[in-house]
Amino acid sequence: VQLQACGGGLVQAGGCLRLSCAASGRTFTMGWFRQAPGKDREFVATSTWSGTTDYADSVKGRFTISRDDAKNTMYLQMNSLKPDDTAIYYCASGQILSRGSLLYDYWGQGTLVTVSS
Repeated sequence: VQLQACGGGLVQAGGCLRLSCAASGRTFTMGWFRQAPGKDREFVATSTWSGTTDYADSVKGRFTISRDDAKNTMYLQMNSLKPDDTAIYYCASGQILSRGSLLYDYWGQGTLVTVSS
């Protein structure tokens, strides 16, 4: 499975962005992770094909993950963005709903989100 993420950019604090991740085939679980400069990659959100979702506490209530399985595409709607959300965002696919990056088999190339204060 190949994943292609897009939608990153520069936005002011309080603004919003929507990321997309297109998969070349069907996936069971798709998730978003992010890596800020000098920090480890961290879990953001994940969703199964049946709609079960999980969010990191830091984004809960601000970010929404969704999927269009007819298009093999996943989205991350990010609202009320904060400077701390600045990172490279990666999409990934796997077989299990998990917050652990090691359980994801395929990764996209990442898209940069920059939130200015």
